Amino acid sequence: MPKAGIIYNDTKPIACNVATELQNKLTACGWEISLATGFGGILGYSRPKNPVCHTRIEQITPPNFSADVSFAIVLGGDGTVLSAFRQLAPCGIPLLTVNTGHMGFLTEIYLNQLPMALEKVLAGEYEIEERSMLTVQVLRQDVLLWEALCLNEMVIHREPLTSMCHFEIQIGRHAAVDIAADGVIVSTPTGSTAYSLSAGGPVVTPDVPVLQLAPICPHSLASRALVFSDSEPVNIFPATPQQMVLVVDGNGGCYVLPEDRIHIEKSPYPARFIRLQPPEFFRILREKLGWGLPHIAKPTSVELP
Repeated sequence: MPKAGIIYNDTKPIACNVATELQNKLTACGWEISLATGFGGILGYSRPKNPVCHTRIEQITPPNFSADVSFAIVLGGDGTVLSAFRQLAPCGIPLLTVNTGHMGFLTEIYLNQLPMALEKVLAGEYEIEERSMLTVQVLRQDVLLWEALCLNEMVIHREPLTSMCHFEIQIGRHAAVDIAADGVIVSTPTGSTAYSLSAGGPVVTPDVPVLQLAPICPHSLASRALVFSDSEPVNIFPATPQQMVLVVDGNGGCYVLPEDRIHIEKSPYPARFIRLQPPEFFRILREKLGWGLPHIAKPTSVELP
């Protein structure tokens, strides 16, 4: 019996209702269905007195989800998609992402397109686009305190965010640099259209094998966003005596002390998106962010009296 999965946002009634309908429909078609909420991929916060309060990356996959699941359908917004990939990327399960939220930048289809999309998926009429993810770890004297998968970005900043701090950052074998800023963002190409874009970083197409480092409100005209190969690991050493906060995908994270080190590298687990048509990144930029739209309000020549 073939297997499929459903991950849904259980805080949204419409997602709950559609999940039940999908489960019944696929079961009637002879599929074995694994059902889970996006809650399992939500990251909690560790505390300085109790820093090890997380689950290892490979251990947050929900029960009954494994590599023999042909595909999974995600019902929710971008937050649910991010949560679903944290849960399922280690199994290599491709996801059909369905928007029941607002922006839906990471979703493939809207809810009213689901019946047609489901027919195509069951017929195998789709392709898979792989997006790179990050492994983010917090270490103290090389002892692992916390780790998480990341599809968009990792952010380290001080509490409150308005306080400037210093970071020593080493990329690969290159010499460490000092950055004075409110915080630092390390993002994937997928995350280049998220927080990094708001912080002044460039948009990077998903097929480019790079990472991006963007200071948040840097205290120097020389500190600007940097794009570098994703084969290079990144180590960030807080150079400020106060406690800092690390946030992954805008969801949750870990408190970081001055003696800690943040290690970031490309994950061996890519995010696998089901695409019903060849990926067209610029179309998404136009639809979601208005990039490249024609200037329809142009001044016209007026004859003066």
